[in-house]
Amino acid sequence: MQDPVSVLSLPPFVSTLIAPLPRLPMETFLTLLTRRLVARRPDLLRRLGTVVHVPIAIVPEDLPHAFLLSLDAIDSRVTLCGKDEIGDAQAVIRAPLLVLLGLLDGTYDGDAMFFSRDLRIEGKTEYVLALRNTLEEADLTPGEFLGLGAPAAGWINDIGSRVLAQARCLASAGAERRDKLSGRHS
Repeated sequence: MQDPVSVLSLPPFVSTLIAPLPRLPMETFLTLLTRRLVARRPDLLRRLGTVVHVPIAIVPEDLPHAFLLSLDAIDSRVTLCGKDEIGDAQAVIRAPLLVLLGLLDGTYDGDAMFFSRDLRIEGKTEYVLALRNTLEEADLTPGEFLGLGAPAAGWINDIGSRVLAQARCLASAGAERRDKLSGRHS
């Protein structure tokens, strides 16, 4: 099934550039960051309750890979896989990367993204809601996710916010160009 193209989708060349990159280094890096975050913030696992140990697939529709997230106090793991290799997932979250990042940083409201169809949920919805509520309550920042202290965390948060805002502007402009070329008007 072809993934829908959102106004917030990255240009296709980004996926083309990322596709040949080796998965293992990114998987190792994301797993390490996730384990360090869980070690620093055990409250996240307590808030998740029964969702801990449940594999959840996060599928950025505009990237070539999916992320299979499994949280655990000792062995949290992020596995990069093909979008058709998420069979173990109890729940699946699909959206463009910028939407997924906007949900993490609070730029976007999950309900609004769901009803606009920029965010799709499959499988056990209660698992996705538990994850969403936990992340919302945790109020994580990029600096905290990376394990940085002040002032480096503030600097990374500012830069990350600016980069994401610029990426959203570029994605929106790209969508307008695609619409004009295809004869559609917003």
